[in-house]
Amino acid sequence: MNITGKISGINGPVIYLSGNLGFKMGEMVLVGKDRLVGEVIALTKSKTTIQVYEETTGLKPGQEVISTGAAISVTLAPGIIGNIFDGIERPLKEISKQSGAFISRGVSVESLDTAKMWDVHITVKEGDKIYGGSIIAEVQETTAILHKSMVSPDISGVVTKVAPDGKYTITDTIVTIKDNNGVEKELSLTQKWPIRIPRPVNKRFSADRPLITGQRILDTLFPIAKGGTAAIPGGFGTGKTMTQHQLAKWSDADIIVYIGCGERGNEMTEVLEDFSKLVDPKSGNPLLDRTTLIANTSNMPVAAREASIYTGITLAEYYRDMGYHVAIMADSTSRWAEALRELSGRLEEMPAEEGFPAYLASRLSAFYERAGFMENLNGTDGSVSIIGAVSPQGGDFSEPVTQNTKRFVRCFWALDKSLAYARHFPAIQWLTSYSDYLNDLAPWYLTNVGDNFVECRGKILNILTQESQLNEIVKLIGSDVLPDDQKLVLEIARVIRLGFVQQNAYHPSDTYVPLEKQLKMMETILYLYDKSKQLINMNMPMSVLRAEDIYEKVISIKYDVANDELYKFEEYKKMIDTFYHNVMEKNG
Repeated sequence: MNITGKISGINGPVIYLSGNLGFKMGEMVLVGKDRLVGEVIALTKSKTTIQVYEETTGLKPGQEVISTGAAISVTLAPGIIGNIFDGIERPLKEISKQSGAFISRGVSVESLDTAKMWDVHITVKEGDKIYGGSIIAEVQETTAILHKSMVSPDISGVVTKVAPDGKYTITDTIVTIKDNNGVEKELSLTQKWPIRIPRPVNKRFSADRPLITGQRILDTLFPIAKGGTAAIPGGFGTGKTMTQHQLAKWSDADIIVYIGCGERGNEMTEVLEDFSKLVDPKSGNPLLDRTTLIANTSNMPVAAREASIYTGITLAEYYRDMGYHVAIMADSTSRWAEALRELSGRLEEMPAEEGFPAYLASRLSAFYERAGFMENLNGTDGSVSIIGAVSPQGGDFSEPVTQNTKRFVRCFWALDKSLAYARHFPAIQWLTSYSDYLNDLAPWYLTNVGDNFVECRGKILNILTQESQLNEIVKLIGSDVLPDDQKLVLEIARVIRLGFVQQNAYHPSDTYVPLEKQLKMMETILYLYDKSKQLINMNMPMSVLRAEDIYEKVISIKYDVANDELYKFEEYKKMIDTFYHNVMEKNG
């Protein structure tokens, strides 16, 4: 029986009911005559508090609130990939058919198309014992993704009836089981799962392999593991969204879940339009064939914004349970935290730093904790990697969202305004960024890339750090007074910055770089450094070394050597040897 109550008070997206009416914490409710979707967020003897996921304009005290008996959940079935949802998994294309460009209140649409017929291959037979996570059917959801329909984690039993392979909707019964209590249950391609509860797994693996992105500054200097967590903090215009686009397109994740959380409407429109045009470089098919988008713009209700990242991570966990590697792009967690702050203010909770609620840290940690490389209930391995953009006001990294995010992520890719304005992209500042995954991933690099990869990476970072220290001196007294060995450090650091760290997303050889080429580039730069150092130790002035064009040639490696032309690096080694002998002959 549905419980009902009457609205006694309204405060923005928060409404109150008088008395303890029997509602459950976290329960989904329908509010008012328009049946607005809401969630119970607080219960006392005298009051029930509900947050509404839609605009509450026009609601008034006395209107009815009806319980649904279930928590806020997402529908999990074929049709998720390639779709664009709002923060509570309502498909925006279907909504636009009903209400036009703007979402009208109380619009009621199915999360997924229940009329579409899918080609279904049943993978179980009568008499099979199945349990939570067992794969009962396969559907080719898109050209890129084979959807494996699973038994919900809380169901187990013996198969008593199986439908033949053929065309079915997501609600048709395909398998009937008798559970452990002897009760018959009909299973379809669909299951529901509450968004705030992580989906169960068998065990969590340690981070031992990288999420390869093809971006040199990430893969080499600040790598993220598969199932890892990273934050991209940066002020306006520093390239957070574009970095996430590049990762979505090129990272070796099987599926991308992009959550636009509280972004400006025009930016979100651009993202949706761009994604629909992007071609997956791995398959040549549209990138949307392995992407799902959650769009929650800044003018949508704040409660739905708060829910959107939970919706996104639940969809990601569902595909992880099939054995896929999923990458989540959350853009941006700052807007999500602002939604928390607004709701907290409406609830008259005691504010903490900068008005954010005291539980900001625990909510952030609960979100990032849902990442990981897992063994699923069905024995497959899958991962969810979370890459969250942070938009600190004025680019101030000392504000609470950035500082609390730093506590829970192991990768910090700090975007720098001065680099972005100098057209240096990705504008990731190598002095303030870090990755805690390097030691975990070192054995993988040793086995799969080269036994000197980590050593070369350390040397490259050391030269960049030395450059920063020397630049402080240069600012005071100029570069002319520096000894030649320090001038060489500045020159090699320039080669690293322009030829290795900076990357051109529009150049076919530079937009994505395999790890083998990244290692060869580092080896070539360091070989040039060693040869130049030998000349400096023989008292050759830096001006003589600069007279040769070898430094510019090494910078241009990123354009001149294609990803499948690694044999050319031997030519560069010979070129550096020739440079060395030429300088010796001319000045010997």
